Amino acid sequence: MLNIETLNHFYGESHTLWDLDLDVPQGQCTCVMGRNGVGKTTLMKCIMGEEPVRGGRILYAGDVDLTRRKMEDRARLGIGYVPQGRQIFPLLTVEENLRTGLAARGDGRRSIPERVYDLFPVLKEMKHRRGGDLSGGQQQQLAIGRALVIEPRLLILDEPGEGIQPNIVAQIGEVIRTLIEQDGLTVLLVEQKLPFARKYADRFAILDRGRRVAEGAIADLSDPLIRQHLTV
Repeated sequence: MLNIETLNHFYGESHTLWDLDLDVPQGQCTCVMGRNGVGKTTLMKCIMGEEPVRGGRILYAGDVDLTRRKMEDRARLGIGYVPQGRQIFPLLTVEENLRTGLAARGDGRRSIPERVYDLFPVLKEMKHRRGGDLSGGQQQQLAIGRALVIEPRLLILDEPGEGIQPNIVAQIGEVIRTLIEQDGLTVLLVEQKLPFARKYADRFAILDRGRRVAEGAIADLSDPLIRQHLTV
């Protein structure tokens, strides 16, 4: 579904991603892992067009080269994105927040898919409440719901469990598996919590200093790899 080839990125003169290769298979959850500051969020921003790349290619759905496309074009191609920190609109209602995602659809649809409310019933219950009045976990569900209104083929989640209560984290994990197994969605996930990754991801890729240093099936995420690249 997504193939990243020899990707390079710079912040000014600082080289942050180094000839990075990554394959994200269709219909699976691939978890990108690594210590703080190794380039995980930068990689997600490059995929979405928030950050320019200096070299390499980002191929989507086989042969669509995303590398120079605008961010809004990537959403219209079916890529949903939930950035770190959620970035909902606190003064808009839940329903209004969800409707902002509809603008990124390529087919002009202007109604919220009922599937979003099926996956997150709390959003239907609270659709007239302002986003800023929700708990952190509910705001994260709202952010994911907003990405899902475009009915994406690829969903990118940057640390969806950060700073929210464990029961909501578990709900989000179950939604990820439901989307993969029932809807055929492909998920690219940034996550630092090992239990979450092991339970809900199919594959892993570890970054260190802007390079991909390991990847494989989640069952192959060994204790030596964890000690070398993930423990603080």
